[in-house]
Amino acid sequence: MAPTPKDYAEIYKRLQAPISRVYDCGKKCAPFNDGQPVCCTTGHAIPIVEKSEYELLKSRTDMWTPFKPKSAADRAEIADLKGSACRAVACKGAAHCERDNRSMACRSFPFYPYFNPEGELVGLATYWSFEGQCWVISNIQIVERPFVKEMIDSHELLFAKDEDWRETYKEQSATMRRVYSRKGKRFPVIGRDGGYFWVLPKSGGKMIPATRAGLKKLEKGFPNF
Repeated sequence: MAPTPKDYAEIYKRLQAPISRVYDCGKKCAPFNDGQPVCCTTGHAIPIVEKSEYELLKSRTDMWTPFKPKSAADRAEIADLKGSACRAVACKGAAHCERDNRSMACRSFPFYPYFNPEGELVGLATYWSFEGQCWVISNIQIVERPFVKEMIDSHELLFAKDEDWRETYKEQSATMRRVYSRKGKRFPVIGRDGGYFWVLPKSGGKMIPATRAGLKKLEKGFPNF
């Protein structure tokens, strides 16, 4: 059974912490994206919401409208949504953002709940397709623990309401391991109980502790426009 608008209202209550109270990540990437944060422009990231979440948003604000594809690439990206419980949406932009009325996708970006090969939710990973565009992906050491805890808590509620979401993120995690194994590169994970880890390529998903010095090397990945 899909989460209801009431369920998403509770999820929103659980997921309010900023990624960082010190850094405004939007201001870090906006100068390299025509003045707009990458996560707030549908040209880079098209928000996807469940129809029940959209129902909640429409009851709270006029900030959101259905996304209208402008190119063949847009149409291809949202083609898989046909017949599903999800839809693509668009907001009025960063200058008109209502923080309490951000979608779950907005609140989570660029992170998703990462599952190890054993199916355990062990922390947060980032969407690799935004590397070089999202400043946070190159500076994950700035992420604060309240955000990590709220990400885990809110997604565990989502999984309790709809097991398909758990499977979606398990598949996302497995895909990331395959992608990075082909590249011969490791990728970082923020541990749900603290600390940072590297997932090693071609290792069956083996995780080892990451050092702050090692994480600093990620900064070389931004900007890359």
